[in-house]
Amino acid sequence: MGGKLIVFEGVEGCGKTTQIQQLREWLQSVYSQAAPIPVVASHEPGGTELGLKLRSLLLGDGTGKPIHDSAELLLFAADRAQHVEEVLKPQLALGAIVLCDRYTDSTVAYQGYGRGLSLPLIDRLNSIATGGLESDLTIWLDVDVEVSLVRTRGRGVADRIEQETLAFHRRVQQGYTQLAQTHPKRIVRVDASLSEADVQQQIQAILAQRLAQWNEGHRVLPFSESGA
Repeated sequence: MGGKLIVFEGVEGCGKTTQIQQLREWLQSVYSQAAPIPVVASHEPGGTELGLKLRSLLLGDGTGKPIHDSAELLLFAADRAQHVEEVLKPQLALGAIVLCDRYTDSTVAYQGYGRGLSLPLIDRLNSIATGGLESDLTIWLDVDVEVSLVRTRGRGVADRIEQETLAFHRRVQQGYTQLAQTHPKRIVRVDASLSEADVQQQIQAILAQRLAQWNEGHRVLPFSESGA
């Protein structure tokens, strides 16, 4: 089958972290005996040592001097370039299933639609940062912005991005909606307004179908025969 990059996207508070953790456990249980395929979870920003330093700048508490929108864009691109070369490409080369919390679509949605920066410029920077590496599947956890912000505030202190205006987050949501319409084969919408268990059930059904397609002709993998 080869390595697969599965990305999770969505507005703040959509539940990405929880769903990635649960999916990783499920995939590990599926592959533990049939085929020992590594399942790796990572995230952006902050998936590398350099990324952690950039994350502290990008997602701080917002009390320092404002970060210019263009500088923010370039910092995210730098984080991604390091993450791709240090984590994603090596793991995919080993045949791992990589579950990544945010990737290129986040930059389009947040810096493009949210900040209003040039979409062609963002596409160019994403291409440079990734070296052309695209996700094999992107799970979009779709939830109303008002609901997601209530969830976020319930966690305690909000980071710099979470503190943005409701109008900003609505533009970000608009960006994800447009991306899903533009890339229907790569981006699959999941209703994230449901319970954690129901959301996970949706995700597992999507993954079982995709893995069966990817595994076709590779009898060592369980989904090719069982459909799980």
